[in-house]
Amino acid sequence: MKKKLGLILSILMIGMLTLTSCGNKSTASGKNIKVLLTINSIDNFRQTLIDAAQEKASAEGVQLDVMDSEESIENQVEHIKTAVKENYDVIICGAVSADTAVELKANAGDIPIIFINSCPDDKRLEDGKYIYEGSDESVAGQYQAEYVLDKFADKDEINVVILKGPKGHSATNGRTKGVKQTLEESGKTINYVFEDNANWDGDTAKEMFEIFLKTGSKVDCVICNNDGMALGVVEACKEAKMDLSELPILGVDATAEGCAAIEEGDMAFTVYQSGSGQGKAVIEAAIRLAKGQSTKDMDGATEDGKYVWVPFEKVDSSNVSDYK
Repeated sequence: MKKKLGLILSILMIGMLTLTSCGNKSTASGKNIKVLLTINSIDNFRQTLIDAAQEKASAEGVQLDVMDSEESIENQVEHIKTAVKENYDVIICGAVSADTAVELKANAGDIPIIFINSCPDDKRLEDGKYIYEGSDESVAGQYQAEYVLDKFADKDEINVVILKGPKGHSATNGRTKGVKQTLEESGKTINYVFEDNANWDGDTAKEMFEIFLKTGSKVDCVICNNDGMALGVVEACKEAKMDLSELPILGVDATAEGCAAIEEGDMAFTVYQSGSGQGKAVIEAAIRLAKGQSTKDMDGATEDGKYVWVPFEKVDSSNVSDYK
């Protein structure tokens, strides 16, 4: 009788383990998870990110709803409040201003937030609750500086123009810091002959560089925080009948226009930021946070669980055809 009872209990235990295993398998997907993505505004790069996120969410069974804040902090706060009212599991937030992180978190209540595109201060992030997913902006600047240092390896002094994104933006700060730190660690004399915020805008960059050219100052290279500004500088140089083969112009993002300019010899270098890679990774992170899990074991995750990095990639004339 005891042997029969033991056999029955063993069969029951196996059955329970099987059910548990099946249950775990089903929860590996995002079924029944609701995610709200509120973006600061939609441009080509962010649309690429959104498209990839939607594709990944659909494949995983996640409900993903996207709202455009149109650069309005007030709109974004309302989006966060909507997520609370409608019981979303996770918020993905491309913050209009990273400085509003405290306000956004307060309005989100217990809902985890994944920040994208604009990174809050490190102290605003928390493993398993408030994380940042994107690309490490300082690496983009590092790659630009490495190109310049290689190009001018035989020079002891380099005259640099830097055109930056909006003041206070995490990408502006990170990319510019990466450029300067790498250049200055080279031991060469670095002269920043002109530096200003062109706010990602090609027309503004063109106008600024035209004014700089009127000063007659010597310049060896122009480093821009994005391709749009770099293309504005290209246009200014063409109108001034300058030889672009003698003035390396560098951008970030590897946009279609930027890559075309490299193929044509107008731009020298850009850095590919994978919008599709970021879109896929942010949904994977959202599924984990919705289940109360850490993102520490994701590809590109930092040990403290606060960041998930999607790598940048160098792009020049030797490999630009791979990014078209």
